[in-house]
Amino acid sequence: MREEKKRHLAARGWRAGSTKEFLGLSDSEEAYIEIRSRLADGLREHRLRRGITQVELAKAVQSSQSRIAKMEAGDPTVSIDLLVRTLLALGTSNRDLAEIISGLPGTRAA
Repeated sequence: MREEKKRHLAARGWRAGSTKEFLGLSDSEEAYIEIRSRLADGLREHRLRRGITQVELAKAVQSSQSRIAKMEAGDPTVSIDLLVRTLLALGTSNRDLAEIISGLPGTRAA
């Protein structure tokens, strides 16, 4: 959230907090959700970089387009295992996976 908006809301008695605070998550729950989110974002990024559609990816991993859409949207019904297997099917390297999970740039091979 932009600082200007935070100040505007604070002046009206509102307080901005984190998702962790709002949902009452433990550190491990927050970390798990963050990893799921990074994997979902990474899947979409890698698919687009490869220039393939959700339908094409679904055929490659013997799934459906709607399931790929759910993966990319971070749907909680999608397992982390399926996200990782689909990323690997896209040709994602171990180094790329580490970068996605860690959220730290710079480990990706050129």
